[in-house]
Amino acid sequence: LTVNCLDRHVEKSPNRVALIWERDEPGTAVYVTYRELLDLTCRLANTLRKYGIQKGDKVAIYMSVSPLSVAAMLACARIGAVHTVVFAGFSAESLAGRIMDSGCKAVITYNQGVRGGRIIELKTTVDEAVKTCPSIKHVFVAQRTDNKVQMGDCDISLEEEMAKAASVCAPESMDSEDMLFMLYTSGSTGKPKGIIHTQAGYLLYAAVTHKYVFDYQQGDVFGCVADIGWITGHSYVVYGPLCNGATSVLFESTPVYPDPGRYWEVVQRLKINQFYGAPTAIRLLLNYGEEWVKKYDRSSLKTLGSVGEPINSEAWQWFYNVVGEGRCTLVDTWWQTETGGICIAPRPSEEKAEIIPAMAMRPFFGIVPVLMDDNGQVIEGNDVSGALCISQPWPGMARTIYGDHQRFVDAYFKAYPGYYFTGDGAYRTKKGYYQITGRMDDVINISGHRLGTAEIEDAMADHPEVPETAVIGYPHKIKGEGAFAFIVLKEQTAHTDRVKEELKAIVASKIAKYAVPDHILVVKRLPKTRSGKIMRRLLRKVVTEQSSNMGDVTTLDDPTVVKEILDAYQKYKEKSSS
Repeated sequence: LTVNCLDRHVEKSPNRVALIWERDEPGTAVYVTYRELLDLTCRLANTLRKYGIQKGDKVAIYMSVSPLSVAAMLACARIGAVHTVVFAGFSAESLAGRIMDSGCKAVITYNQGVRGGRIIELKTTVDEAVKTCPSIKHVFVAQRTDNKVQMGDCDISLEEEMAKAASVCAPESMDSEDMLFMLYTSGSTGKPKGIIHTQAGYLLYAAVTHKYVFDYQQGDVFGCVADIGWITGHSYVVYGPLCNGATSVLFESTPVYPDPGRYWEVVQRLKINQFYGAPTAIRLLLNYGEEWVKKYDRSSLKTLGSVGEPINSEAWQWFYNVVGEGRCTLVDTWWQTETGGICIAPRPSEEKAEIIPAMAMRPFFGIVPVLMDDNGQVIEGNDVSGALCISQPWPGMARTIYGDHQRFVDAYFKAYPGYYFTGDGAYRTKKGYYQITGRMDDVINISGHRLGTAEIEDAMADHPEVPETAVIGYPHKIKGEGAFAFIVLKEQTAHTDRVKEELKAIVASKIAKYAVPDHILVVKRLPKTRSGKIMRRLLRKVVTEQSSNMGDVTTLDDPTVVKEILDAYQKYKEKSSS
């Protein structure tokens, strides 16, 4: 795999730029050639081997986006180790959970991270996480800043070891179905699942989609601003572009640092040809107005891409007309951690084929979508909606959930036997194009991050004064969706504001800051069926103010609960607005 991503390009054009590291401070970009990246990768791989990491071993990577974090992924792949990248915004508890579930032998991290002008304590978080992880033998620590961090017995200075290591490392021979990486993603139950991707099919699919969806041409600068902690970073910052011998941008900063013109300043300075980002960032930036975009020359742009959640019409129009000046192809891409790469997008297509705003439209080569009805039957014809399934396998699909194949079967193949169930609903237009309508289960999408509401509920349930919680998603202007929590307090609890603050702190420490609910509403009780199941559907109606059509409430244990919650919500709203 790394031979396809590195060695073959080094043989033909060693000085071609592989990575442009757009560091947090503007104007400090670092260019890394394919030869240099191969050298970094081999030294890192030899260092891992020296410390006993072997084929099949698991290695956690808890690093911000950088050439070294990319080299860490590739070094694992080179020696046949399995990497699991954990987004550097996750808490120590989230990191520890992933390390324990996968049985990692080592962690690779930085002393600190830098993002939006702020220092992020990465090593401190790792130290806290590995206290509860007996499987960890070594922690490799690289230096992102000059600040000293405490080094313990199992800590190893990565750069010092790499300097001593040989710059040639023979790649491990791998079977096409050997594990390449694991990546944890949220499901509708509380525990994140380790999605497994393998060697050949995954790399092929990432490379082919990268080439055809974005019309990537040799010599283009490909700018995907995703973090490597997410599947988008794996497939369209690292593996797809490098397999195609592309020049890939690594974006360490935020869209608003030092100001809301940052993306477009980078486009101008690095002469980016394809720009791939998230709707949540576009919605954030359009609030700041057009002048931040128009200040910079965007004439290098040819293709714009959107990823992470369905893009709304307003954001699409702004992205297309303001950023792309109405002359760039805009591809709204639908796919998932589990699919490995883009499955539905407006391109590739026939030359100059129409693109309908805010619609993924066309299945990629080999992807055969179907819509299913509530009875598990395929819905034929057009102008119809249903559960989005895929009816035949494709190279990039996940192979299993680590350590729990039954959960894999149950989550994706049980609802509609013979089909892969995506968890999303979709509409097929009169012309036969696909429009994704959103999740069909208790999973929400906050700023493009997928999160099971059960995870937030499980975290809040740890509070001694909160016996019951229910979390739902609601429409949010910037984030797409936000979390809204309904909580029941123990009778004697007096300080509701204090409890709310404590709950927010618990969610931040157990999951991550982005998971913290925007709203917490105290209610006397939750709407439950006679069998004790919480009817989240009703809570959604309350929050989206559709209380006039509550639908069937006959299955409720006590239908009067609905009015109770509505009254509490109205009071909360009046208090908030005052």
